[in-house]
Amino acid sequence: MEVVGQKRRPLVVMASSSMAVARGGAGQLAELTDRFKSLEAGLRAWLAKQPTHVEAAVATAVGAVQGGALGGLMGTLTPDGGAPFPVPQVPPGADPSAMASFKQAQALAGGPLVQARNFAVMTGANAGISCVMRRIRGVEDVQGSMAAAFGSGALFSIVSGMGTPNPVANAITTGVAFAVFQGGFFMIGQKFSQPPSEDVYYSRGRNLLKKLGLQNYEKNFKKGLLTDQTLPLLNDSALRDVKIPPGPRLLILDHIQRDPESAKSN
Repeated sequence: MEVVGQKRRPLVVMASSSMAVARGGAGQLAELTDRFKSLEAGLRAWLAKQPTHVEAAVATAVGAVQGGALGGLMGTLTPDGGAPFPVPQVPPGADPSAMASFKQAQALAGGPLVQARNFAVMTGANAGISCVMRRIRGVEDVQGSMAAAFGSGALFSIVSGMGTPNPVANAITTGVAFAVFQGGFFMIGQKFSQPPSEDVYYSRGRNLLKKLGLQNYEKNFKKGLLTDQTLPLLNDSALRDVKIPPGPRLLILDHIQRDPESAKSN
């Protein structure tokens, strides 16, 4: 019995060591994940304070890098660039319609560099236009999503050479197709997603605007980070900075002056 017990001890020690290593690896992974999330949150906070063109440039660059990596990976999956069919060759003396069809097939079946370029342009344009539309409209909605999809689809058609012999018309057609699909997916996602919870940091400001019939300016409050804690400090300059017109500014300030309790945070 003593010999058997001595043989089991090394196994127990090895199992304990393996568990300790696994715990250490999981802890390091969790730490790296937390650091990445904090860096991402810091980057987003920094971008929110920058001018629109700076945020759009960064978003375009990041989207292009991600799209280029995805396109390059797809292009290396198979010798024909990841396409389910062989890359066709343009026959000599083909008419313009046949040339256009061959160009479209070749654009979808290019090698790693071609696919990386096409996807980089498509995803970079989509990210950049989405950023600009979100800044302009103050919210991410189906119109902004469709505008970004149209731009990315049109640029993809031009860069990939799918528009031969009429690149402008084909770019518009491709952009419209991208926009319709993106709009459909956006609406489906909204329908099946959970309803967004109201932001508690803007509840008093939201109620104030509803009382005055100015709820359309809620996005201006959020864009300027005018939370409930800032309501007692509001002045004409602050409201003007978030692009609220003079009339609504007067109504908001007059309401706060007449009913200061409504602007006080708990």
